Amino acid sequence: MAKQPESPYRAFYRFPTSVGILLLAVLLNSCNIGKHLPANERLYMGTDIKLNADSTVTENEKEAIQEQLATLARPKPNKQLFGFPYKVGLYYLFGEPKKNGFRAWFRKKFGEEPVLASAKAITSNIPVWKATLQNDGYFGSNATGSLKESGYKARGVYEVDVMPRYRIDSVAFIVDSSDVRKALRASGRRTVLKKGDPYSLDNIKIERERISQFIKQRGFYYFLPDYLGVLANNDSVKHRTSLFVYIKPDVPDAAAVPYTIRDVFIYPNYNLSTAQQDTNKRRAYQTNERFRIVDSTRIFNPKLFRDIMTVQPGRRYNSRAQDLTLSRFINVGAFKFVRNRFDPDQQGDSAVLDVHYYLTPYPAKSIRLEPDFTSRSNNFNGTQLTLSWRNRNTLRRAELLTINGTAGIEFQVGAGTQGITNYRLGLEGVLSFPRLVSPVRFNYDQRQALPKTNVTLGYQTIIRGGLYRINSFQTTFGYSWRQSQQVEHTFIPLSANYVYVPLNSVGDRVYEILADTAISQIVKQQYITTVFNSDQLILSSLYSFNYNSSPRSTSPNTFRFNANAEVAGNVASLFFRKPLETDPRNGIFGVPYAQYFRVDADARFYRKLTKSVTWANRFFAGLGLPYGNSNGYQLPFTKQYFVGGSNSIRAFRPRAIGPGLFTRDTLRNLPAFQDGGGDIKLEANTEIRAKFTKYLEGAVFVDAGNVWTYYNLPNFEGDVETFSSNFYKQIAIGTGIGLRIDLSYFLVRFDLATPLRKPYKTNGSEWVTKLIDFGSTDWRKQNLILNIAVGYPF
Repeated sequence: MAKQPESPYRAFYRFPTSVGILLLAVLLNSCNIGKHLPANERLYMGTDIKLNADSTVTENEKEAIQEQLATLARPKPNKQLFGFPYKVGLYYLFGEPKKNGFRAWFRKKFGEEPVLASAKAITSNIPVWKATLQNDGYFGSNATGSLKESGYKARGVYEVDVMPRYRIDSVAFIVDSSDVRKALRASGRRTVLKKGDPYSLDNIKIERERISQFIKQRGFYYFLPDYLGVLANNDSVKHRTSLFVYIKPDVPDAAAVPYTIRDVFIYPNYNLSTAQQDTNKRRAYQTNERFRIVDSTRIFNPKLFRDIMTVQPGRRYNSRAQDLTLSRFINVGAFKFVRNRFDPDQQGDSAVLDVHYYLTPYPAKSIRLEPDFTSRSNNFNGTQLTLSWRNRNTLRRAELLTINGTAGIEFQVGAGTQGITNYRLGLEGVLSFPRLVSPVRFNYDQRQALPKTNVTLGYQTIIRGGLYRINSFQTTFGYSWRQSQQVEHTFIPLSANYVYVPLNSVGDRVYEILADTAISQIVKQQYITTVFNSDQLILSSLYSFNYNSSPRSTSPNTFRFNANAEVAGNVASLFFRKPLETDPRNGIFGVPYAQYFRVDADARFYRKLTKSVTWANRFFAGLGLPYGNSNGYQLPFTKQYFVGGSNSIRAFRPRAIGPGLFTRDTLRNLPAFQDGGGDIKLEANTEIRAKFTKYLEGAVFVDAGNVWTYYNLPNFEGDVETFSSNFYKQIAIGTGIGLRIDLSYFLVRFDLATPLRKPYKTNGSEWVTKLIDFGSTDWRKQNLILNIAVGYPF
């Protein structure tokens, strides 16, 4: 007997009783909203705008006008669901409440006071819209509006007549022989007002700000944008306008005079309790740079201020130099509060300024304890404690010395009885100089932030329970500096990393794995490499280039590019050529050293499609070339490329793909098994990010890529891992959806993904879309990957 379909009424009755009753009450109450409104009032439901535009107005311009006017329209209607003002229904659901109690709480929490239609509000929109259209160059445009009533509802209905848009025909600067107007003439070479561009009041305001900054950078301390005027001469036939930029005749005399810096006073130990003592000019001592340092304690070396100061005695006042000096004082990290004061004076026929900088330093030494939760790409999770000690003025020139001691524990998730527990201990020292420390002088943009020299020295040990212990020593020496607001460079001429596993730390479990005939030879080879052939020294140099198209801009398009180039082992090969007796590769004091060249590039493009929707893209390409001692081998494990995981191809487990057609899905639960990587990597990611509320975001994404080895390796079964002309046939592809919770200080991300194409064949085909079966428990277990992470993937 065929099963009868379930009645929709029975399904409704099975709905949770309280929710069903509430929905029913709201629906019934919707018919009574009009009865609750004040007499002769209507509920405002929104704005309708009809554009009557001139034929010269493009479709894109029409859409922009429509969106802009709708944004400016007032009042804003109540929130609606399928055209129904449900929040107003909730507002009146329980009638008029008392001052306190459940009904008052419910109304405040879930309801929304009705927005009433008003003819006055309709008419008040018209002058705002007309002014907006005129400010954008649509001179002569007009608007009319009225209320259209229907029952207890009303809408604002408008007709907007949009005239042809005026464009700039020419831009002229009205000048004379005075100093300030000469500066105005010089500013015209970089005007943002270009011939052929649409007239825009916003662009004129930007131009006034730009000219004002230009003039202030040439000594005119008191000059303001309000002292600039712009006249427009319109041609109503050609719809063109000529602009004339001038300095108003009533500009104050002080604003038209250039100022020169006379004396610079610096108070580097200023605070309110000792203000009188620390600002006594008689206690000042002179430096070679003619700065007057007022500090009875002399806790800072005067050379620090030689590095920071761009405001110099004897030079003209420059607002840009002043901003850069303040920025450097703040970013050097030694001062908690920074403020300054200018004292104008007259010296003969010249106007001069005395500059005072009041600096309140941080406590030189501090200590803190920081707990942390760790989640790594190899499915290890755990906690870590970091004890950090800082000295912000180590060598009296604001050098920052940080010593970090770490202790942590990690356990492997999803490994069952095969899982192990790791213990991590480490000690690291970092010394950062707010200047370049080098016998060779570097050329960098003096108008940017101070360059930095960083020196690190660290040790770390990882105890893999019952298996072995890995020790690692690392030291680096390098520089970072800005070429401009968009471009930053990092150069590390020396990086040394020594990794080894003491044989007395190897446990019996390792030998049991090597003797187990059921375990793949590939896995055994990885253990042999990790435990018995682990001793390796990496001596390398690294250069990094970073570009950000709009670091401080609200532009809808943002492009970021990062490139790295690293070379290892070249210098060592000049001095150490003798091969080891037990290893054909060369070594340093019995330790093999790696030789390779590694270069990669990461390009990211972000486009803001709407106010709440962003299209984000990333493309990564990397190449590692092992040579010399490493010829025929792979890159060192720490330098290899990997794919899979929360910040890569999210439809695959961390490091489960590659190289090439090789897969590790069936090997992931073996203890301490190092998922392999490759020497070559290609990866592309794209996702649409939509912001639902202040705290909630969603995303849909597609990821693709893989890794390959440069040489054929004996660890793998067959020539499936090397890069070849058929690389595109070995691309892994996955897709998914994401939910992100934005907590302001950090973002928590949940991405659920599934493979679309597996590089290794599945039932005769790499494409697995036909195998998708959300109802199958086995399929979900093997193909649905939930990635939980902090921050965006790119």
